Amino acid sequence: MTAQRRVVAEVLDGDHVHLTADEVHALAVAKLPEISRATVYNTLGELVTLGEVLEVSTDRRAKRYDPNAHRPHQHLVCARCGAIRDVHPAGNPLADLPDTERFGFTVSAVEVTYRGVCPSCAAA
Repeated sequence: MTAQRRVVAEVLDGDHVHLTADEVHALAVAKLPEISRATVYNTLGELVTLGEVLEVSTDRRAKRYDPNAHRPHQHLVCARCGAIRDVHPAGNPLADLPDTERFGFTVSAVEVTYRGVCPSCAAA
């Protein structure tokens, strides 16, 4: 693993981490000043392809990157500021889809996004 890839992985480490590529780059530059934006974008793409990082799309323009790729979870997104939290609701959303609603599909994955307003935005 190159120093650049290691720094990107370190920046993404943690729970409830959902950074944009630009945020990853800014944090990576603080640790390794010579890291380029292209290297960060390429590394994120490789990590997504390898299944080590999830690419999360919200209503906002920039995609976010979630290192919590190995534990099934859903996302809770603030409609105002875009904050994202991992949530683990009870039940299995894949199993919760009745056969009559599958239209013959073999379903292999589910993405559920809960939307609301976070406490900080609600207080503002």
